[in-house]
Amino acid sequence: MSKRANGKDEEEKAGGPGSRSKAAADRKPNTAVEWGKSILVAFVLFILLRTFLVQTFVITSGSMEDTLLVGDMLMVNRAAMGTRIPLTTVRLPGYSEPRRFDVIVFDPPHEESLKLVKRLIGMPGDTLQMRNRVLYIDGVAQEEPYLKHTDVADEMHPWMEWQRDYLLPGVDRRSYAPTRDNWGPIVIPESRYFMLGDNRETSLDSRYWGLLERWRLEGRAVFIYFSYNKESYRPFPWLREIRWGRIGQGIH
Repeated sequence: MSKRANGKDEEEKAGGPGSRSKAAADRKPNTAVEWGKSILVAFVLFILLRTFLVQTFVITSGSMEDTLLVGDMLMVNRAAMGTRIPLTTVRLPGYSEPRRFDVIVFDPPHEESLKLVKRLIGMPGDTLQMRNRVLYIDGVAQEEPYLKHTDVADEMHPWMEWQRDYLLPGVDRRSYAPTRDNWGPIVIPESRYFMLGDNRETSLDSRYWGLLERWRLEGRAVFIYFSYNKESYRPFPWLREIRWGRIGQGIH
């Protein structure tokens, strides 16, 4: 009897309330570790989302007015045309190709640390020309309802000399003197693209710095997720100068 009693006592001690509490405490997760894991997962997901799917972009100049205003904040679809894996030359395929008249965020060739947004005008194989501010594609004058014109005198710029290498055969390169409002006809080679701003007389675009390679196209601007009058002199314009009518507006 004593052995049984002793055995029973030992069993009760081994499986008693104190032991169960200790086991439960051992299984209780470490709060700091769990928070660290959650933050790490959230950070990785953010990087993947930001790198391969979507991008945000803030308008800081008036070169795309009135389509885009200073202070507009854009959501950019990076997955549509494919994205380049950082620190490599490998590009993931997209589900669509660049389309004429898309509004696109891209890496310009003249400044590596800069991102710009313009309208895609020239596709590979196109012949482009401008006469007295009228754009011609393959000899056909274009109606551009998105344009904003300003009363600024035409100008020549030394950067535009690059166009000589892409002139339509038969055009005299020696006498070619392009200006902002009169240039071409130039032929867009394969895998190159030509960008123009909607605020045509104030935009520093492909007329000046040249053609874009395909890999420079970052993504298609989709809609405005927030907008405020960034040029306002009132305090806290991001609260007091919100453009409610532009929020959620699609970009065309």
